Amino acid sequence: MAIVLLGEAVFVAALNWFLGVVVDRQDMSLAGLDPNTMATSSKIGGIVFGLYFVLCALVAVLVAIRDRAPAGFGRVLLISVAVVHGLLGAFAWSMIGWTAFLFLMVVLGLVVLLLMTYDRDGGPQRPASGAGPGGGGEPEAAAGTGSAAASDAAGTATGPGRGAQEPWGGGQEPQDSAPAQITRPASTTP
Repeated sequence: MAIVLLGEAVFVAALNWFLGVVVDRQDMSLAGLDPNTMATSSKIGGIVFGLYFVLCALVAVLVAIRDRAPAGFGRVLLISVAVVHGLLGAFAWSMIGWTAFLFLMVVLGLVVLLLMTYDRDGGPQRPASGAGPGGGGEPEAAAGTGSAAASDAAGTATGPGRGAQEPWGGGQEPQDSAPAQITRPASTTP
């Protein structure tokens, strides 16, 4: 994907540079604007937009090297380039044709795939609750006896429904606050 973004960066920068040269040589004016200003603006816009795609390609390369999901500024950058490709695809469909639209949608799909492929925790999967020793579901784990009481005596605070191996906080990213079991509300109509 980084190669595609680099190619696109070169193409966009070259296209805007070419358009700036055309405006400058033909001495065109749009609504009384200075042709030199329009040509310079087109060239600067092409360079900035090309550098934007190069930066997005760099983030994609870093994600691949680190084998982790992008975070912070890199994630925002990849989401923004996905939005840009969606908008450019809509404009390309109406102004250029379906081939440009198809290319932009392929790049959009690659960016979304990059964003969705990597899991957030990046570590090995933990066993489900209730599996293994000290897991939930055992009466003594819920009552605070047995291995849970021994871990409390050792200074590890465990919460309701947590095994003795999981201290409060878990040392991982924050978890959702949704309950593990969802109960349906009681019917209010007779």
